[in-house]
Amino acid sequence: MAEDLKKMYRTIVKDHFPPRMEIAFVGEDDQRQTLFYERVAWTVEGEAKGLRYGENPGQEAALYRLVNGNLVLADTQTIQPGRYLASDIELLQSGKHPGKTNLTDADNALNILRYFNDTPTAVIVKHNNPCGAAQSDSLAEAYQRAYMADRVAAFGGCIALNRAVDKATAEAVADQYAEVVVAPAYEPGTLDILGRRKNLRVIRIGAIDKLQEFVGQRVVDFKSLIDGGVIAQWSFAPVTLKPSDLMLATTEYQGQTYKIEREPTPSEREDLLFGWLVESGITSNSVIYVKDRCTVGIGTGEQDRVGVAEIARDKAYRKLADRYCFEELGIAFNELEDEEKQKAIEERVRTEKGGLPGASMVSDAFFPFRDGVDVGIREGVQAVVQRAGHHLQVPLGLHETAHHAERTHRLARTGEERRNDGVKRTFAALNDVGMVLIEREQVGAILQHEAEFAGNNAGAHANVVTLDKRDHVAVGIGDGHVNGVAF
Repeated sequence: MAEDLKKMYRTIVKDHFPPRMEIAFVGEDDQRQTLFYERVAWTVEGEAKGLRYGENPGQEAALYRLVNGNLVLADTQTIQPGRYLASDIELLQSGKHPGKTNLTDADNALNILRYFNDTPTAVIVKHNNPCGAAQSDSLAEAYQRAYMADRVAAFGGCIALNRAVDKATAEAVADQYAEVVVAPAYEPGTLDILGRRKNLRVIRIGAIDKLQEFVGQRVVDFKSLIDGGVIAQWSFAPVTLKPSDLMLATTEYQGQTYKIEREPTPSEREDLLFGWLVESGITSNSVIYVKDRCTVGIGTGEQDRVGVAEIARDKAYRKLADRYCFEELGIAFNELEDEEKQKAIEERVRTEKGGLPGASMVSDAFFPFRDGVDVGIREGVQAVVQRAGHHLQVPLGLHETAHHAERTHRLARTGEERRNDGVKRTFAALNDVGMVLIEREQVGAILQHEAEFAGNNAGAHANVVTLDKRDHVAVGIGDGHVNGVAF
């Protein structure tokens, strides 16, 4: 029985999908707009076949590429046929045909990678979510940083690189177990190095060099329902593409405008933007922490904002402990049996707060209350970016808070009483919708306008909060100020 179960993963599932597919959109005037697709197959060890299997072994699946047609709805147009990426890969090495998840991981890695063309960048994706993303001056260093951000999750993942693979990068990749590596080219001698991993799918996609051309391009996303129905939507396209898009925010309350005093530093802006664009490829309702253009902790989509912020924080701690253990002892932290060494690593990680001090906190959805943000503040984050454009009711206790601005608030972490005199929080936004955090018993964001946003990830509008560096960050209002701004 055990052998039969293992065989499922080695078996190429015969599918019955036809060689061609058409999707037609019919207008009220009966005018048809049709997209034409053809089925994709590869020849591996003399056998021509498409996808090995679908989401799971034994599940039939087929990959189709767009070969003709056009779709224009109002002012939005679908990407033109023939501009292939993951739907027309070149397999340079493959011990077996790719499966559905291999291709979707590669596609989502490219979805993130398209925003980073000026700097060597590595993105590692596992089950359609990134487990590490980083930039550096060299491709090998970018890969190493992305890998060490969460080397446990990177096991068996898809590595996407935006530069030709050199020998140093190939050696680093070959030292780990991965399912897929995707790059625009491979320098001489690198395929021999990667060949040490016989089941590694080595994929070349020449159009990666032109990935930036795909920024802002739209396709139609389809979601099938269990009753056979289909939801169609345009794919999400972020509009926040450069640090200067992050502008100092303002907000109005009871006819008064509030502004924040400290602008993000250039390095904070870089991290905020880097994290915001990485976030566009993460399951919705997520929080990540970024530092020096490298992910520190990634919390993928969860049901609540506090929970996902805590998951990302906890992962930052665990991954840093594993990194230190691996770098010093060559083994995973969960394999370390020496209790003294365990305690030493744990104490080091606690002292460093999981590497979070000075990091930026990135959220693809708005924080309705400050409890989610406080998770990061307690760890020393210096900047927070979230989606703007949502309209919130004035939270309970807001008016009382305004009239009791003199009250003393407790520090979120220590319980020590202290006013937040001089603590400045900077909010930056992409539009005139701002956010102010105000505390009494409840805290909420006051967003004065309803703004449009596209998709359910990393919306078109963002709010940024930056925090002055303090040993302790006091929360709330002091001396008639809201975060350093006079009432």
